[in-house]
Amino acid sequence: MKKAVIFDLDGTLVNSIGDLCEGVNRALEMCGLPTHPEDAYRFMVGDGIMKLFERALPEGCRTEEMVGRIRDIFVPWYEVHNVDRSRPYEGICELLEELKGRGVRLAVASNKYHSATLKIIAHFFGNIPFEVVLGHREGAQRKPHPQIVEEILESMGLERDEVLYVGDTNVDMQTAINARVDCLGVAWGFRPREELAAHNPLAIIAHPSELTNYL
Repeated sequence: MKKAVIFDLDGTLVNSIGDLCEGVNRALEMCGLPTHPEDAYRFMVGDGIMKLFERALPEGCRTEEMVGRIRDIFVPWYEVHNVDRSRPYEGICELLEELKGRGVRLAVASNKYHSATLKIIAHFFGNIPFEVVLGHREGAQRKPHPQIVEEILESMGLERDEVLYVGDTNVDMQTAINARVDCLGVAWGFRPREELAAHNPLAIIAHPSELTNYL
């Protein structure tokens, strides 16, 4: 019996691709650089914003200075607009309410920078008692390093076998492997099922309602 579920954020709880696309494309335009269609961003996200900017830049422009310029434009805009187009996936709110009713403990582990992670969770899930919500913080390791999961386990006083980790990318699958916790992949997120299956998760679920079968 699992006592807790740790969720990834982008592509798992919330479809945030529209706001990420708009913010990065805006920064690229302001630097006189080509933009990308929204669907292309599904394969750029997952490793934090600095890696997102690097992937969005043309190959010859991927310098530390240019990544910094994109960041300086993107972050102030995204702080204001990160819930403009983002929405919870169908069935997520119902799932979280059911888990709350069952007394399952909840946490979030995201590579999105910490302040934006907190804002998005508070905006969409203010009635859900997430015990720990962590995004990327200065000096912390990014997923797939297991640090963020290990911090959550320690903070909540949980053993590895008491936790189910849920995510939508290869980064999430590898995070669970590195942290030695059971993992579910979600088929509604940003990456194809084949990418998740390559890491042999416990299962790949097609709808949030299926998660409770693995508690």
